[in-house]
Amino acid sequence: MTVRVILVSPDIGTASRDARFDGGAEPEEAAEALVRRARGLAGALPAADRQLCGPSPGCRTTAEALGLLARTEPALGDWDMGRWRGRRLDEVSAEEPEGVAEWLTAPAAAPHGGESLLDLCGRVGAWLEGLPGEGGRVVAVAGPAVVRAAVVQALGLPAEGFWRLDVVPLTATELSGRSGRWNLRCGSPLIP
Repeated sequence: MTVRVILVSPDIGTASRDARFDGGAEPEEAAEALVRRARGLAGALPAADRQLCGPSPGCRTTAEALGLLARTEPALGDWDMGRWRGRRLDEVSAEEPEGVAEWLTAPAAAPHGGESLLDLCGRVGAWLEGLPGEGGRVVAVAGPAVVRAAVVQALGLPAEGFWRLDVVPLTATELSGRSGRWNLRCGSPLIP
């Protein structure tokens, strides 16, 4: 049975623009603007048998603003960046240049003490591969790293391919598959 998975990345906030590892809460004014943008796209997604979201506040807020009655799915959680969480990439690079270099080049490395890239891809891939037996359509709001990991796993790309994928906020990345074979439609804009 074919399953169609539509992954929507939440709108970016200052954390993403600042290249911050899982930056946490936005300033109130910025958060309100992000919610307004997502609300403007409510109704843009097709009906789904399952509506899910990652556990982060950004994913939950975006799902709600899009009008989804999404259930939180732990497997769609953001990439665990360990002790780098909340810090800017330039700060960490200045303090731990070898660790950042290793993180960017060795998929099994986790110098931050959190998940390695291979761990992230494995977690998201296990979730994705568990879906086809159920069939139907799934709409899920998930962070950019989770969407990238899903594409890597679905297409059987080497883990290093993760770094070559960009996920545009508030767009749909669609995977459809059956019997372990996935097809991809990238970056479809959400149109109200």
